[in-house]
Amino acid sequence: MKIVECVPNFSEGRDTAKIRAITDAISAVAGVSLLDVDPGADTNRTVVTLVGTPEAVMEGAFQGIRKAAEVLDMRTHHGAHPRMGATDVCPFVPVSGITMDDCVEYARLLGKRVGEELGIPVFLYEYAASQPDRRNLAGIRAGEYEGMGEKLQDPHWKPDFGPAALNEKAGVTAIGARQFLVAYNVNLNTKDKKIASDIALDIREAGRNRRDPKTHKFIRDAQGVPLKKPGTLKAVKAVGWYIDEYGVAQLSMNLTDITQTPVHIAFEEVRSQARKRGVRVTGSELVGLIPLKAMLDAGRYYLQKQHRSTGIPEKDILYIAVKSMGLDELGPFDPSEKIIEYRISPTFGPLVRLSIDAFADELSSESPAPGGGSVAAVAGSLGAGLAAMVANLTFGKRKWEPLYERMCRLADEGQQLKTKLLKLVDEDTEAFNDVMAAFRLPKTSEEQVRAREAAIQQATQKATSVPFTVLEACREIFKLALEAAEYGNPNSISDTGVAGEMAAAGAHGAALNVLINLGGLTDEDYCRKMRRETAELLNQVDADLQKLRELVSAGLKG
Repeated sequence: MKIVECVPNFSEGRDTAKIRAITDAISAVAGVSLLDVDPGADTNRTVVTLVGTPEAVMEGAFQGIRKAAEVLDMRTHHGAHPRMGATDVCPFVPVSGITMDDCVEYARLLGKRVGEELGIPVFLYEYAASQPDRRNLAGIRAGEYEGMGEKLQDPHWKPDFGPAALNEKAGVTAIGARQFLVAYNVNLNTKDKKIASDIALDIREAGRNRRDPKTHKFIRDAQGVPLKKPGTLKAVKAVGWYIDEYGVAQLSMNLTDITQTPVHIAFEEVRSQARKRGVRVTGSELVGLIPLKAMLDAGRYYLQKQHRSTGIPEKDILYIAVKSMGLDELGPFDPSEKIIEYRISPTFGPLVRLSIDAFADELSSESPAPGGGSVAAVAGSLGAGLAAMVANLTFGKRKWEPLYERMCRLADEGQQLKTKLLKLVDEDTEAFNDVMAAFRLPKTSEEQVRAREAAIQQATQKATSVPFTVLEACREIFKLALEAAEYGNPNSISDTGVAGEMAAAGAHGAALNVLINLGGLTDEDYCRKMRRETAELLNQVDADLQKLRELVSAGLKG
């Protein structure tokens, strides 16, 4: 799923009615999740965090910018925070399934629309910047709202979009793309703020002032500016402080690019620095939200350090991450509240979240869905899960140590296929329901008949593609089952056989659903292609199943 975060900053932090008007405009957009609204009275500024699909988030951001231009007036605005517009900044942040280049494109599309439809000058900044001196937001905002009228007259500061003249009411807006920022604190077993501050100077990217080893005075350049000794962590800002509420000193960090310094690497570096000073890290605290990948990367890092399999269920990887970094020391760590993807939607659909007996009851009812397609996906997921299980059982003995990387990869791939197939359980039923909805469309006029037929064809093609994806995934399981049978724990050889049988059942069941849906399609070229590819995949499945049965039979004979 493609998920993007957007963090617009609005120049109002005191008038709750105006803030609510802006956030209501954002929330009204379907597909947008408003995760946080953080107003500040002294700064007279509100930071809003919204996430969702790119299209929904772009629309939500635009509606927020438009409403801010209506209800806010920069001519009367005053606050402690630097600002130049009613919507001061609006960055896009990649979360899941998208790249920074994608976010740059979203920033450009939004900037163009804001400039053209709202008449607000727009500068692109950070990764979206159109020229080097516009990358840094501070450079763009220099002069603030009061100086923007004159600044925009300079040809060098012609905005990327919109008029080259100040919008007196709405001001100027910067729209950009940046990496995800994680606010992260690490706890020490001391009340001494100085120790925390000293560690902060050593780890933050900006580092500390250089000193002459003999005189201990600052070393300065020709202009008298102190020279810096860079810290150990890239893209990290850090300070040390004492938290009276907890009774401990903390390292408070902003990780501005977790692709350069992941959370777990920051945690380990603080641990190392703490040991040098005779103190100990006792845990850590995540302020705000974090992408799922960052937590999974942390869990896998600690599993590898323990020489344990990384191919375990997602919730177990998260448990290792939480416990290894002590994220639950100061209070419970609830992944459903702290991980962005979990805040937006559950991992699986309603069918998969049913208990086994409830699913079987639903399956056996008079309702036509869920049906054979969903069952085929369930069968495949069980086969993938068994293949991963065999890999995970090939750990813990010295004779299996040379297989560590192979079994981790095999288990990882098994977990990925299992998750993919479980998601297809609900997708198959949803696709069937869409077909039924298309058949229920009105057909009292020629135009309605044409629209209904087009909807039926579109929905039926989707209902064909879902079981075909199940078939492809079941075919992939055999690569894992065959490898597990050959190299995995011999005591689990029968489990590899069952994995193959379930994968074969899922593949043949999915193929039946592909073929029955093709009967309702009029695109003959598409139908011929799908029949040919379905037959080819089934031939491969049957051949692999035979190989696997022979391996299992030989293994059972000893």
